[in-house]
Amino acid sequence: MNDIQKEESSSSVQVKVSRLAIIAIICAILGIVFVPYIARNSDPEYYDNLNITSITFLRLAGYLSLSLLLTSVILGFVSHILIEKSGGKVTGRGFAVGAIVLSIIGGCLLILWISTFFARLPAFRILCGTNLSGLGKAMLIYANDYDDKLPSQNITWGTSVKWDAATQQEAYGLNQDGTGGSATISSFLYLLVKYAEVPPKSFICAGDKQVSEFKSGNYGIKNGNITDFWDFGSEPWKHNSYAYQMSFGKNALTTSNNSDIAIASDRNPWIASRRWKIKNFNSFNPDGDKEMIQQGNAPTHANQGQNVLYLDSHVEFESVSFCGVNQDNIYTSRNGSDIRKGTPPVLGSQPAGNMDSLLVNDPPVKKP
Repeated sequence: MNDIQKEESSSSVQVKVSRLAIIAIICAILGIVFVPYIARNSDPEYYDNLNITSITFLRLAGYLSLSLLLTSVILGFVSHILIEKSGGKVTGRGFAVGAIVLSIIGGCLLILWISTFFARLPAFRILCGTNLSGLGKAMLIYANDYDDKLPSQNITWGTSVKWDAATQQEAYGLNQDGTGGSATISSFLYLLVKYAEVPPKSFICAGDKQVSEFKSGNYGIKNGNITDFWDFGSEPWKHNSYAYQMSFGKNALTTSNNSDIAIASDRNPWIASRRWKIKNFNSFNPDGDKEMIQQGNAPTHANQGQNVLYLDSHVEFESVSFCGVNQDNIYTSRNGSDIRKGTPPVLGSQPAGNMDSLLVNDPPVKKP
């Protein structure tokens, strides 16, 4: 009789699936779902295309993913221990183990991405800084041969030059007496290729995707000598990552200018490029928080700052754009007493004086 009662008693015991294990596996799945999105959009190649709202969402996704993965690991271990102690009354060991494994994999992927991301940024900066340093030395060599003048011309800023012309007069469209004409910013930088033996690949920042080395063969001249040309092809914005001091008119630089003035840097954030849209100038505030200040930085280094070449040929990675003489903004022209923010450039803009840096690059021009 006792045996029958024990059998009936054991058959009445209900085996339950651990709720903690189920919650743990759900948290793990939700946490790991965000990882590919975070990794892709936080990469330097994509990050700068995001607006402020998207960046905020990206950060929230990162915090949420990390929280879910940590919660999953904790609940997974706790539920596994309770299942083992239940004497068979509670099941769900597979859910608990799965939650732990998925969380560890997701966490490792996040750690791998973070280490890769932060390793790439300094590498981009160093290579870019090396390029600018080389350009600075080449500018001094050029100036030594041209009456201490850095590459410039007393003409107007235009959208194109006849890059494969036989003479400078034809390239810039100059009159017989040397007046008139126009040129691109990049055509002045190309003078370093023409006269100072700088290779075209030196004008490319590693963080500036979609910009490639200039090769004349891509423009129909297969056996051309790069020193025969006057610009980086008919679409120079595709082959130059750098902004250069406004070189047109009376404020063109010479080696006798203040040695602390910025003369070149990563591309201007207020000028469109093949990859980046123009930023919202109203979002930039030199007196605001870190995010507002970073809105004024070049886009090529994840908004963290820009490499800046100064007239004395040294290069610094600056975390703010108002790093010129007396905190002058290197990407805008002075607006009265406002020098830290200033006015964003347009075609034809000029510096307020020879102490005002205005580093610009050519925007893409659509073919007619």
